Amino acid sequence: MTLNNLLSGNNIRFLPVAIAFVALIMIGNPSIWVTLTVAGLAMGMMIFLMASGLSLIFGLMDVMNFSHSAFVAFGAFIAASVLGRLSGWNESDSVLLNMLALFSALGAAMVFGMIAGWFFEKVIIKPVYQDHLRQILITVGALIVSEQLILVIWGGVPINVARPQFLQSSFIIGDISIEIYRVFAVFLGTAAFIVLHLTLNRTRIGLLVRAGVENREMVEALGFKVERLFIGVFVVGSGLAALGGAMWAGYETLITPEIGAHMMISIFVVVIIGGLGSIEGSLLGALILGLVGNYMAFLFPKMALATNMLVMIVILMWRPYGLRPMVKS
Repeated sequence: MTLNNLLSGNNIRFLPVAIAFVALIMIGNPSIWVTLTVAGLAMGMMIFLMASGLSLIFGLMDVMNFSHSAFVAFGAFIAASVLGRLSGWNESDSVLLNMLALFSALGAAMVFGMIAGWFFEKVIIKPVYQDHLRQILITVGALIVSEQLILVIWGGVPINVARPQFLQSSFIIGDISIEIYRVFAVFLGTAAFIVLHLTLNRTRIGLLVRAGVENREMVEALGFKVERLFIGVFVVGSGLAALGGAMWAGYETLITPEIGAHMMISIFVVVIIGGLGSIEGSLLGALILGLVGNYMAFLFPKMALATNMLVMIVILMWRPYGLRPMVKS
């Protein structure tokens, strides 16, 4: 199978598998390869959580939201604060208490992201629909204000994020060590993808959202409030960004107010190479970025910092509209 055939049609979804297979040959050591692959999948799934929201907002609503990373940062700090408040549960030997602390933190981050997203859309985004230049200016300004709010509330000192006790250990299989937290990240990202995919493709709400993108006037003529649907898309996208930020905080275990800005490049790269508005494309792009980033860091450490740009250049040379662009008639 040629590369051109691989990057066409349904074969694209096997691209992460092909990348992993090539990496196995180059690395040579199966134990190291498994560790790097699981780390890459976990990283990819967390980036997917953050990027899928922006892909929906950008691709479906045509809103260039450069302040998306602010939701990531707030999600990270809120989750860290909740885990700190629930340190007794977090450090307990009881898995049940650990899970209560974890899901309280993730839930608090996501709820805040959804509420903040609703406020952001109503107050900041709504007046600048269909005006990309003003969208860029006003969302960049909102990002600056958000970063300053984080500094005011949490200060500029890095904050330690304590993982729940049951997520601090690893699975040991022969010579292979796999962190439980990374496995959890993979399962959470997979669950989020399944819910989003089924909602957009198998439900009435998903049908109306996609129809509203294609022909807003027709949908409104049938009596549906497209504006409410789009607000819902923005709210869900913001909540996913905050959830991804909360997961990334546990992954890094040490966060600073710049966490959102640091992740924004990866998020935009995933949205671009995946295809605007495409959940499946965002998943593929995030997995590719996570896998290639980990493999490159091991094989060619000096080139690791350029991984995002290299991946984007190579993919866009073959598919200028992304891996799985949303088809519009």
